[in-house]
Amino acid sequence: MTYTLYGMAGSLYTARARSYMRTNAVPFTEVKAGSEEFTGEIVPQIGRWIIPVIKTPEGSIVQDGADIIDHLDGAGFSKHPIYPADPVLLLIAHAFELFGSHGLLRPAMHYRWNFDEVNLPFLRETFRDVLPSGLQKDAEDAAFLHASGRMRQAAVVFGVTPDTQKLVEESYAQFLVLMEQHLRHHSFMLGSHATIADYGLIGAMYAHLARDPVPLRLMQTSAPNVFRWVERMNMAETFVDEAVAKAQGKLFDGDSLPVSLLQLMRFIADDYLPEITAHVERANSWLERHPEIETGSPTKNKSMKSGMGLAPFQWRGEEIETVVIPYRFYLLQRLKDAFDRQSENDRSTIRARFESTALESLLDLRINRRMERRDNQEVWGELQ
Repeated sequence: MTYTLYGMAGSLYTARARSYMRTNAVPFTEVKAGSEEFTGEIVPQIGRWIIPVIKTPEGSIVQDGADIIDHLDGAGFSKHPIYPADPVLLLIAHAFELFGSHGLLRPAMHYRWNFDEVNLPFLRETFRDVLPSGLQKDAEDAAFLHASGRMRQAAVVFGVTPDTQKLVEESYAQFLVLMEQHLRHHSFMLGSHATIADYGLIGAMYAHLARDPVPLRLMQTSAPNVFRWVERMNMAETFVDEAVAKAQGKLFDGDSLPVSLLQLMRFIADDYLPEITAHVERANSWLERHPEIETGSPTKNKSMKSGMGLAPFQWRGEEIETVVIPYRFYLLQRLKDAFDRQSENDRSTIRARFESTALESLLDLRINRRMERRDNQEVWGELQ
């Protein structure tokens, strides 16, 4: 009973699904997204070329890292609960999931595409995963230039420009310092086993920032415990290192969080909250201009051609603008729903904890229509 994972070794979102599958001993075979099997069989079923995708032993198709993990969790593969029972930890986990999936895009794209002298030979090889098999060298070179050109354009609309490169490096250096301090004493983000906080962060932290040559060296030399976490997040479930074994699968107490975790939350408030706030405001303005949208209609999410355009915001003392991607609101919806499910007392406790790290307003961000996923794509839900 083996699953098939369709993706790419260097794909941020594939890395998230693969990490869960490796650490929870899901039996799977990985097939590159450039294969005839993927383009000829899977893409027509989904209706678009997008990764990651899994095919279950029964032949069902599941697309998207979050949905794949939820599907496998529901199938009983999780060795430990990936959604913390503690309400405070649960909302923190969702915040890290959102930040990891989108708040780390700038360093991920900068360190991949702005260091060609070192990175390019490696990237040419890793991108063969998404190119058709059997291409002659000239055709393969042309296909790589096309694929990499699109990714360089994406880097720009994600906020990586000549004017912001220094700020991106400063931001990522600060994040590495804080994460290193935290992981020096804790095996995972919320304690001694992985949760959706870890699976949200691992995509960028592994696929881009711990594989591509330039950021790999930076992580190994400046944040060795972060690199060790990256290794731990990609180890087979049957291997347990000493630190994890001694911790016996315990998560933090929501009433007594380590200072290092609170500092990381404050970093998210400083570094990512202005962006997601601007995106929500832009989305709501766009939705007001389009009252004709029907419930259940696809968002037609395209990372570089979103109909919602670019949203400006202040970031590290400079005004920048980034593309508004509807998928981000799906992850934000997950956070909102998790918060709304809590009791009034628990919501007050969560608010107090988030307020102490300047992150409270994240709990109230919401677009005017629900963002849902049906048939492996994002769709507009009811007004909210």
